[in-house]
Amino acid sequence: MFATVIRRRIGYMRLGVPAVFERHRPGGARNNRGEGGGAYRRGGRTGLGAEVFGHRRLMNDIRSGIMHAVYFYGFIMLQFGALDLIWKGLSGGRPLPIPFYGQFSWLQEATVFLVLLAVIYGGYRRYGERLPRLKKDLKPSIVLWFIGGLMLSILMSLSFERLAVAEPVHAGFAPISAPVSELLANAVERGGWLAHTGFEVFWWLHLLILLSFLVYVPQSKHFHLITAPVNIWFRRNTPPGRLTPLDLENEEAEMFGVGKIEHFTQKQMLDLYACVECGRCTNVCPASSTGKLLSPMHLIVKLRDHLTEKGASITSKSPWLPGSLIYRGKEPSAHVMGAVMPDWDSQGSGEGSEGARSATYRTNIAPTMEVQNAGWTKRAGAKAEELELIGDVMTEDELWSCTTCRNCEEQCPVGNEHVDKIIDMRRYLVLMEGKLPSDGQRALQNIERQSNPWGLPRAERAAWIEECYSRTGVRVDTMAERKQRGKKLPSLLLWAGSMGAYDTRSRKVLFDVIRLLAHAGIDFATLGNEEKSSGDTARRIGNELLFQELCKDNVATFRKYGVSHIVTVCPHTFNTFKNEYPDFGLSAEVRVEHHTELLARLVAEGKLRTTFALEEKVTIHDSCYLGRYNNSYEAPRSLLRAIPGVTVQEMERSGAQGMCCGAGGGLMWMEEHSGTRVNYARTAQALEVKPSVISSACPYCLTMMEDGLRFLSADEQVEARDVAELLAESVFGK
Repeated sequence: MFATVIRRRIGYMRLGVPAVFERHRPGGARNNRGEGGGAYRRGGRTGLGAEVFGHRRLMNDIRSGIMHAVYFYGFIMLQFGALDLIWKGLSGGRPLPIPFYGQFSWLQEATVFLVLLAVIYGGYRRYGERLPRLKKDLKPSIVLWFIGGLMLSILMSLSFERLAVAEPVHAGFAPISAPVSELLANAVERGGWLAHTGFEVFWWLHLLILLSFLVYVPQSKHFHLITAPVNIWFRRNTPPGRLTPLDLENEEAEMFGVGKIEHFTQKQMLDLYACVECGRCTNVCPASSTGKLLSPMHLIVKLRDHLTEKGASITSKSPWLPGSLIYRGKEPSAHVMGAVMPDWDSQGSGEGSEGARSATYRTNIAPTMEVQNAGWTKRAGAKAEELELIGDVMTEDELWSCTTCRNCEEQCPVGNEHVDKIIDMRRYLVLMEGKLPSDGQRALQNIERQSNPWGLPRAERAAWIEECYSRTGVRVDTMAERKQRGKKLPSLLLWAGSMGAYDTRSRKVLFDVIRLLAHAGIDFATLGNEEKSSGDTARRIGNELLFQELCKDNVATFRKYGVSHIVTVCPHTFNTFKNEYPDFGLSAEVRVEHHTELLARLVAEGKLRTTFALEEKVTIHDSCYLGRYNNSYEAPRSLLRAIPGVTVQEMERSGAQGMCCGAGGGLMWMEEHSGTRVNYARTAQALEVKPSVISSACPYCLTMMEDGLRFLSADEQVEARDVAELLAESVFGK
């Protein structure tokens, strides 16, 4: 039954698009069917060891991590104990003929005791402490009963064995069973029929629980015991979050993106069966935390349930055994997502000294968890093969709530990737059905027509150059001007970006970066009106066609001027150029840097000297696309530490544990219609450390923080400033 259940689920996964596994090519493979596709490289033994045997991500929650480590290593140890116990039952009570059996016996009993403690603590965490990220229904408790039953049956078998055999293991090697057997001796005669009967009853009970658990595991979330190591081994070993290109020139492709469960790759389907349902992803999700419907854990669970039901329908292979017990008298049904939304207004009101208003901006996943658990139910008569993936399984509200921050993926202990699945479904909505929020549609139309999200005239893209000269005295040349004058083209291209070119506030940051580069003697130029949108917004919203057009035009411009080094103020552009443009012809020799990385190097080399002290208490908000996508957390902090008088005060959620500002994934250009705004919650977190400055290194984050400060009426006491602005003030003075 165990083998059959696994074989059938493998059959369901085989319905997906074959994943492409590569070892050497730096770019992702294009799927020749124009669907989600994927290029993967084996994660390797080092990663497998750290994640599976080291519990690296599980240890982000130290108490839960230790508990699972006890389960994990306890079960490895107890497999030998199970062999010993089975052998005793079959051999008339003789132990395994192994050396140091007494020490082995002591270790087994100590392990049983620790696992029992872990079971009790696990039950307390879920049903006593009631962690919001953990489900509270009956299913999660089944495994606790299984494990607890196994441990108790082992202890009782060993205790009755001590009464049944003439020469039991020395009491010093039986720290648990020896005291228990002494208690039983008051009612059970040593060597008598009751002692033998007790041993046999608990021996058979242990075997029954063990084999029942074996069959239960692959039919439950505990299938991850088998699939998680495989999933981690085959995880993508390319830059985090890099999206797979669609082959839009494939004339045979019937659709683009993912509109049916079978359009996901087999590796993406393996993700679904590897899920632990631990809720760590949902616990850190900015959408879940602020009252949106999206929950990354439920995303995986719902796709998994739908795959199982549709796979069973297509293959005519039942996913459940023994089927006669499960299906008897039941009408065929399938899971469907109901029309629900979190009740954010009722969450947490009145908590804390600040009352209901402050509670509105306190993150809380409980409303989302409640409606997801209530909304995902079986509908009698529903047929899985007739359900719409987007609509009946995943709602559009969920898909458009994702900020693509990847915090869910960073927290996942089994290597699941949530964001690419959401983007694949967005691609289907946008490219095949033309469905997306109206404000997102407007932003894409403006990018297509004027190459900026506001729709401002393309001819005014270089207007900032004259303003920069009038404000700073630094004349920035364009590459075209240098070429016309016959001068040597600089190796460094300064990418202004749409925010730097058009947004008044972001221009100030750009100008300070320019002042600092000029002061350090760096020769650079810009593209002026030849610059276009990087395409990040279009790609994250799902318009892969627009992204690829912009990308190819920009790459052609880079080649035209022989660009070998690009610096940009926007982390989104930085990530796209560095990690995704190589799939479309950008040479791997082109160096792409974020402005904080370049400035940090100039400070370290002594080309920029921080002369003036700034008496500021600064807290840092990390950009997701700089930090989680590119692991660059130190550069902004090193710059702040180099400024005399600056005190850096980290938020509770900072660095790799930081929370998104809410602007990623195209949401910078879309309104939030449920819960509270993500940037209000993030700004409230920053204000908890009582800073004088909230510092960031991203124009989107800067906009979100300033908006949050204004809304929370804190903008007169606290400023939002880019790291480059603080550095420039220290270098040049006010």
